[in-house]
Amino acid sequence: MVHPYLFFVELFGVIGLGDFAHHYVHVIYTWVVMIFLIVLGVLAARTVQLIPTKMQNVAEVLVSEVENFMVTVTGEEGRMFLPYALTLFIFILVSNMVHLMPGFFPPTVSLNTTAALALCTFFLTHYIGIKWHGSHYYKHFIGPVWWMAPLILPIELVGHFARVLSLSFRLFGNMLGKELTLMILFALAGMYLAPIPIMVLFMFSKLVQAFVFFLLSLMYFAGAMEEAH
Repeated sequence: MVHPYLFFVELFGVIGLGDFAHHYVHVIYTWVVMIFLIVLGVLAARTVQLIPTKMQNVAEVLVSEVENFMVTVTGEEGRMFLPYALTLFIFILVSNMVHLMPGFFPPTVSLNTTAALALCTFFLTHYIGIKWHGSHYYKHFIGPVWWMAPLILPIELVGHFARVLSLSFRLFGNMLGKELTLMILFALAGMYLAPIPIMVLFMFSKLVQAFVFFLLSLMYFAGAMEEAH
């Protein structure tokens, strides 16, 4: 649900783009999250030092731990996907959390946003498969025995396209459900009297949803790199 007052929607209204902003709220706030992350990345890169500061040490440890986790899922080859996978996780996490700021709308509440993210993972998965196996990637879709191909191929195709629905609807459904629950709590208890434990639980759930999307993407990448059997 759209909050009655959204800062950037009102801002676009001031410059004469109010209709666009009201119809595509998720696009506006996707841009906001993207700009925030780009600025954050530029500022972080400018402060990198040979002798790291405490904040740089923390960032390096976090990136290293994520990279090591990826290796456990995809193998050593998975290191090359760290930029995409980590960006995906951070973008979803920040998009999930921005509703905590007054006047902000979480982009992941829109199915358009979650479907776009799912499609990125879908196409990258098959790009990885083709890059890794070349023309032999088709073996992932026909099964181990050639005469079973007419049966296996439709099942595999449905399964691969279902990944897009699974990724997009899981994130969208969980986010929308939590937003509706919060709106009900705020309506009943007020903005400042809504139960804090539930808010903390929802924040943890938003972190989990970002991690699940991240983890499933890694599993799809690993499956694309495996030998067909």
